[in-house]
Amino acid sequence: MAQRSAGTATSAATATGTDHGSGPGSTPGAGPATDADPQVYYDPYDTGIVADPYPVYARLRDQAPLYYNPRYDFWALSRHADVERALLDWKVFSNRRSDILELVKSDFDMPEGVMMFEDPPEHTMLRGLMARVFTPRRMAEIEDRIRSYCINCLDPLVGTDGFDIIAELAAMMPMRVIGMLLGIPESEQVSVRDANDANLRTRPGTPIKVTDASRIADGRVYADYVDWRAANPSDDLMTALLNVEFTDEHGVHRKLTRPEVLHYTQVVAGAGNETTGRLIGWLAKVLAEHPRQRREIAQDRSLLTRAVDETLRFEPTGPHVARYLAADFDYEGTTVPAGSAMLLLFGAANRDERRYRDPDTFDIHRDNISHLTFGKGLHYCLGANLARLEGRVALDELLNRWPEWDIDRDSARLAPTSTVRGWEYLRILVG
Repeated sequence: MAQRSAGTATSAATATGTDHGSGPGSTPGAGPATDADPQVYYDPYDTGIVADPYPVYARLRDQAPLYYNPRYDFWALSRHADVERALLDWKVFSNRRSDILELVKSDFDMPEGVMMFEDPPEHTMLRGLMARVFTPRRMAEIEDRIRSYCINCLDPLVGTDGFDIIAELAAMMPMRVIGMLLGIPESEQVSVRDANDANLRTRPGTPIKVTDASRIADGRVYADYVDWRAANPSDDLMTALLNVEFTDEHGVHRKLTRPEVLHYTQVVAGAGNETTGRLIGWLAKVLAEHPRQRREIAQDRSLLTRAVDETLRFEPTGPHVARYLAADFDYEGTTVPAGSAMLLLFGAANRDERRYRDPDTFDIHRDNISHLTFGKGLHYCLGANLARLEGRVALDELLNRWPEWDIDRDSARLAPTSTVRGWEYLRILVG
C-alpha cells in the first residue's frame, strides 16, 4: 500500500465536510485527499455523513475525485465518468473479493463458484446460467401476485391517520416476492429474511465484522427448503435451479451440485430483499417532499417508471460498491497499487453536475434518468427489473389509496448498515 499520512477527524465539522482552509488536494487533479487533509473527509461508517452524504460527495468530486482514507485503508472514486469506467473495467476493478468493502479488506479466501465473487470467465458461465432461470417471462408473471400482496398490506390501513411504511410494506413485500420466486413456504419467509439481513447489520459507526467469509453466500439457511423442493417440484426458481442442465468451465454437461444451488439461492434472496425494501421507503419519503410531482404521478400513472428511476438516482439504495484492484491504477499522477480496496461511490456519481443538469433536484421529467445504482457492465444487477417492478407496483397502490401524504420526520430512523442506505422506521401521515 502506498504510504499516506494518517489523521483522525474528530470534529463534527470535519465529519460533515466543513471547510477548514486550503491545502494539498484542494483542487481537482491535485491528487488524492486523505483524512489528514482538512478540506474533505469521507467515511462510509460515519453516521453523521450517512445521514446526509451529499455535501461530502460534492466536495469529493471537486476536491478529491480520487480519495484515500488511511483509517480504514480504502480508496474512493466519486465522479460519474470515473465510476462508470471502473465498473466497465473488470480486469483492474475486480469483483473476485466481492463488492463489500469489509470482505475486500479481509484476509479470508472468497468461496469459489459464487457469481457475486467472480469475474470472467467463471462469471460469464454463472451469470448466463442464472439468466436462464431468472427470465423476463417469470418477472412479468409475478406482477399480479405482487399487486395482490400490496393490496392485502395496504387495505387494512385505509382510514388510519398513518403507519410505518417500512414495517407494513417495505420490509415485508420484497421478502414475500423472493419467497414466491424461490418457493419458500410463507410461514418460513420472515425467519429467512431476518437471517439474511443479519449478515448486513452493523453497529452504527462500525464496519461489518467478518468472521467467516464462506458463510456470506453459502446458503445454508435454505438447505431444508432446497431438500423439500427437490422432493416437491413446482414452477419456481428453486425447482429451475435444481433441474437446469449446463456445460461447465471444464466442458462437463451436468446439473448444479447442492452447494451450488444453495449459493445461487443466497444470491437471489440476499440481492433482492434489503435493497428493494429501501427503495420503497425512499419513494415514500422523496414524494412526500415533492408533492407537486407526486400529484402529477397520481394523475398520470405512465410517470410511475420515471418516478422509480429518478428516486434510484436521487437516493440510491446502495450508495457504493467495493472492488479489489487486480492491477495498479493510475489517476492523474497518482498510482493506486494492486491489492488496494476501492469504493465506487454511486451516490456521488448519481449527482455529478458534470453528468446531470441540476443533479441535486428531484425531477421526474429530466431528459435522461439514467443512473449507476444498479451498476453497469457485466456485474449489472440481475434483479434490477424486479426491483423496478416492485417499486412501481408499491407506488401505484399507495397512490390508489392516498394521493396525499406526509412523513413524520422527527421519528424517522435510518437503518444501521453501511452496505445499503435506507429507512428502518418511516411513519407515513395520511390523516
